[in-house]
Amino acid sequence: MYERVLTVPDAVERENLATFCTRALRLDEAAVIRMRTRAGGGVSCWAATGFDALAARVITGTVVPDDTSAGADVLVAAVQQATDGVIDPGFSMDSAWRGALPPDGGFGHLDDVPARVLVGLAQRGVALAKEHGSSHGPPSSLLEQEVLHVAGENDDVSISMRTVFALTAMGFVPHSGSDPLTVDVDPDRIAPDEVVRVRVSKVWLRLDARYGSVFARRAGQQLSLTVER
Repeated sequence: MYERVLTVPDAVERENLATFCTRALRLDEAAVIRMRTRAGGGVSCWAATGFDALAARVITGTVVPDDTSAGADVLVAAVQQATDGVIDPGFSMDSAWRGALPPDGGFGHLDDVPARVLVGLAQRGVALAKEHGSSHGPPSSLLEQEVLHVAGENDDVSISMRTVFALTAMGFVPHSGSDPLTVDVDPDRIAPDEVVRVRVSKVWLRLDARYGSVFARRAGQQLSLTVER
């Protein structure tokens, strides 16, 4: 029996996990996935996106210990071999995960934004990045630009291009086409009622799409660089 084990009995959920890990690897070939048992059941899987935002997806299953990290590449390979749902996450990568995770609760709902709006913003951002970027990637001025403002009854928040890129790069919005950041995806073909829910706490901005969530520190809140277990 493994000392560290992730159990995902359902084959569809295992495929969801593999997709999440593969997307994270596209953004960082050394991506680390943090897995944590949720109070309400299931396992929340987390990955850094490289856009100063964290991506998360909930998988039906269990993990032992209840908070641990593994290499995304190792998880993808293990999932492909785990026909019985028992996944060996390999060597612990706990020391490679830096920073605290957002809390499970404490978020207030501001409003819902049509998913097609966010995909369209991402596509325009990619076009600008190709025009003005360099071999080092998009200019920081583009990434830091606030491209959407969402207001609720008691609070409001601005969403940066970084956060929009993180959401679409992780494939959390349903779409037809090979990649939501390429021109072969027509945002107008995304259903009008397909929305991204915008929630906030005092510290975090949270975007909830159908296939996962993205979390980013609100303006003035810097990411912690301390290791926290």
